[in-house]
Amino acid sequence: MLLTARLPAALALTLAILAGPAQAQDKGTLDPKPLPPLANPNDPSTPAKALFGRVTVPSSGASHIYGSYAKGCFAGGEGLPFDGPTWQVMRPSRNRRWGTPYLINFMERLANTAPQVGWPGLLVGDMAQPRGGPMLTGHASHQIGIDADVWLTPMPDRTLTRAEREQTSATDMVRGDRLDIDPDVWTSAHLALIRLTAKQPEVARIFVNAAIKKALCRSAGGDRGWLTKVRPMYGHNYHYHIRLACPRGSETCEDQAPPPGGDGCGSELDYWFSNAVLHPQKPKNPPRPKPPMTMAALPAACQAVLHAR
Repeated sequence: MLLTARLPAALALTLAILAGPAQAQDKGTLDPKPLPPLANPNDPSTPAKALFGRVTVPSSGASHIYGSYAKGCFAGGEGLPFDGPTWQVMRPSRNRRWGTPYLINFMERLANTAPQVGWPGLLVGDMAQPRGGPMLTGHASHQIGIDADVWLTPMPDRTLTRAEREQTSATDMVRGDRLDIDPDVWTSAHLALIRLTAKQPEVARIFVNAAIKKALCRSAGGDRGWLTKVRPMYGHNYHYHIRLACPRGSETCEDQAPPPGGDGCGSELDYWFSNAVLHPQKPKNPPRPKPPMTMAALPAACQAVLHAR
């Protein structure tokens, strides 16, 4: 299933997925190695992430989405070019710069519009694997090619080196006590970029750290409708997560329910700064980890997507 023969030489560095939990700021590797083949990939108990994590290129043919953000896959994906006039792809060794053409088009348009609001360009983090599906490390979502992470660090006015893309960390926007943003790094341009993104009609949700949501609520002024889409979520202090709605006519793509009404800046936001959230107690009897998702949990079409040429 390592379809390396179809990879251009310039993409050889994308053949590995990092071992261990790959969070947004985990460093990439300058010496990626292919994952070893599975002893019995057809065993029904094989984790779906072990299968999709070994596919290195998208399937050919038309674009289709199957399933939901955290339980699905997609066919006919495209890769966001490593470099554009207003974007650069980070952590290329993860091989997660893929998405549906719908997402790729959106990301390029957003990047090209960002300078109009004072943001020089996007540093793009994880999108999806070449055919989506569960990832070996990190995200539970990002499975159907319409999610993307954007670093909250502005793109520099030069092309980053390979080492910089793999090793540099984005900037933490959140104060040490996690009660608010760090005023030394947060700027009005951050607000402008997130507002620009949220106002795009394709966007269903944006996930940010609760402290960032608080800063947006405080500075949004009278134009507040877009705040509905911006939802607080654990982590997300180095980047924001864009989630598009299912494209029109995609009957096999499952949208989330719409977010609650209102700007989300009231008591529902206060919850995220409670002691129970900021300083949770460890359970006396930790629950057992859930078994990894198998192909049986995904839409039946994902079997064909996995094995397609």
